[in-house]
Amino acid sequence: MAQRYGGKFSPDGDRRGNANQTHGQTTPVTPHRFDGKRPRRAGARVNMFFFASLTLLLPAFTGGPDALFAGLGATALLLLAAWLTREGNRAHQEYDDRRIARRPAIPRKIFASVLTGAGLALAASISQPGLVPVGFAIAGGLLHLMAFGPDPLRDKGAEGIDTYQTDRVARAVDDAEKLLAGMKDAILRANDRALETRVDRFTTTARAMFRTIEADPRDLTAARKYLSVYLTGARDATVKFVDLYRQNRDPSARADYESLLTDLETNFAARTQTLLSDNRTDLDVEIGVLRERLQREH
Repeated sequence: MAQRYGGKFSPDGDRRGNANQTHGQTTPVTPHRFDGKRPRRAGARVNMFFFASLTLLLPAFTGGPDALFAGLGATALLLLAAWLTREGNRAHQEYDDRRIARRPAIPRKIFASVLTGAGLALAASISQPGLVPVGFAIAGGLLHLMAFGPDPLRDKGAEGIDTYQTDRVARAVDDAEKLLAGMKDAILRANDRALETRVDRFTTTARAMFRTIEADPRDLTAARKYLSVYLTGARDATVKFVDLYRQNRDPSARADYESLLTDLETNFAARTQTLLSDNRTDLDVEIGVLRERLQREH
């Protein structure tokens, strides 16, 4: 979806510039790369893959009975490969976006490469005898891997971290992301670009907390109510506000909702800073203990 440019001199620039000021103080919100506006992996190429798969219907319906079954089978294999490729790209994007991530349980893109080779071999068998289809299979599989890349094959950033804890964090963050997505979907119904931008800013702040928790899963206990109770309330409040705002565009309701977002953003940012400070304190303690042991050795 196209995004209108916003800046200091845009119609809603002043609103964005002052939205975070509360009681004379400004809560800085550091721009974060996990802000929901990430570059997607090879989206256009996947769409082209779907389209190219359908072109095999032409020889299927213009040839004989053998060509029909071979063409339909090849089309089905390539469509399945395209779908797996799209899902694999999404999983890879999530893997790239997180500091700590488990490798995908199913290597979708690798399976898609195998299916691509099988589909092309079946399609080639319509008119090419002998070992020619085998060459198409090998070439198609390799080209697919070159175009889309393999799936992540190892965990990232999980060295020395308890697997159970990382799984707990992953589930909690996934649930929190669904709540944020619910907020973003609801505010779209208000048809107000400034409010959409405001929710995007809160989303950025919330995701900064997610990344902090992923970096140290021990922080989950201290932040759990933020990821569940507060975000659930924020989503429900957004839905109710939009239902009311669409009816009468009440400016007081809008002001109350923007104030709620400011309070949420301020509290999430403050809690994130507290978690970072606690992590630094733990690090200082570990360093101090290690230095004391080294001094004893001497």
